[in-house]
Amino acid sequence: MSTILPTELGTEKIPKLLRQYAVPAIVAMTASALYNTCDSIFIGQGVGHYAIAGLALTFPLMTLSAAVGTLVGVGASTLISVLLGQKNYEIAQKVFGNSIVLNTISGLLYAVFALLFLDPILTFFGGSENTIPYARDYLVIILAGNLITHLYFGTNSILRVIGLPKKAMGATIFTVVINAILDPIFIFVFKWGIQGAAIATVISQLLAMIYVFHLMSDKNKIIHFKSGIYKLNKKIITQTFSIGMSPFLMNAASCVIVIVLNQQLQKYGGDMAIGAFGIVQKLTFLIAMIVLGLNQGMQPIAGYNFGAKNLDRVIQVLRITILYATIVSIFGFILCELFPATISSIFTTDKELLQHAIKGVRINFIFFPVIGFQMVTSNFFQSIGMAKKAIVLSLSRQVLCLLPLLYLLPNLFQFLWGEKSGIDGVWWSLPASDLIASVITAVVLYREKKRFLKMNQNNG
Repeated sequence: MSTILPTELGTEKIPKLLRQYAVPAIVAMTASALYNTCDSIFIGQGVGHYAIAGLALTFPLMTLSAAVGTLVGVGASTLISVLLGQKNYEIAQKVFGNSIVLNTISGLLYAVFALLFLDPILTFFGGSENTIPYARDYLVIILAGNLITHLYFGTNSILRVIGLPKKAMGATIFTVVINAILDPIFIFVFKWGIQGAAIATVISQLLAMIYVFHLMSDKNKIIHFKSGIYKLNKKIITQTFSIGMSPFLMNAASCVIVIVLNQQLQKYGGDMAIGAFGIVQKLTFLIAMIVLGLNQGMQPIAGYNFGAKNLDRVIQVLRITILYATIVSIFGFILCELFPATISSIFTTDKELLQHAIKGVRINFIFFPVIGFQMVTSNFFQSIGMAKKAIVLSLSRQVLCLLPLLYLLPNLFQFLWGEKSGIDGVWWSLPASDLIASVITAVVLYREKKRFLKMNQNNG
């Protein structure tokens, strides 16, 4: 069949496998986070503090675009992983073909809709006359390249599950390097401002997409471009969307949450509070990407072994991934609690913005050690195709916990400590929801672990 088939997923030692698959994913995800952070740093230092706030306004639309992309990309890659474990290569190939078509359709439709209603959307997101022009200038270019983004990320995620994690890592690092080179040239030399950062992003993703497409054109690979696989299949679409629904809803919920968060930050703290959240968001994203890299390393191992009914290996990879993710979360907590001013000053020198950012960083990371556990467990259920549980856990933090807290805590803080403390209530909503969601996740995992152990005994 092919020399690329990852049969070692069912036989190799779990710690070695996790290192083999997770390290490239971690490098790739960290590089991706750095590439987003570079935009913020260059924009903050080269364009100004209102540009940082404008960039923060773009997050809901970009998150929603990512949600649509993960509905297809994560769903297809997870499904392919399980099918490879079942040695169902023909259907796995068709899943790949369907994902290409679905990413093309979704990438184009989303861009057209967002561009048509961009100004009203940005106003609704909490934008002002100071910040909307920056957000618009950035998003027009990013949305014009939305098809490229969907195809690149969707295809790159499939590289990992067919046994090419290092190639996937290389593609992501390539985008970071190109973006880091082009950003200062376009912003400082060509004087293109925030538009220059957007152009750099699209160009870097286009070049990476061409590279990934070249890799997936190799007929020796178990999954590759070929004729006859692009006709949309109702069953494949349903299964893809079912598995991808968890990360889709999580990202869609993030979009809603950030809209509400921006509105509350604007209400209680103004443009600079929104800009500060943009900085907090980048720092959270940078550390969370390492955990997501661990999740991506876990995904093919858990999916393959669940498909092959090797439940003891499924449980083992979950335990090890949770341990590593918790270590990463604790490191992020220590770093941001000890050095909030130093870290925030990388993004801006504006005193008012720095004041808001330091407070936001300290409060946001107070319960961060539990984040790794919550993220890994949510992703674990998605990796083995248990979509409903993954959806519940993914939404618990944002919809069940954070959304009501964003309205309750500012009012409570104002009642207890005066009108000016409303902004503190907005910030404290973030760590409070982290803690509550982690407790819910622990309860669900405890119950499912007992069921897995029983299933494993029956299989034995």
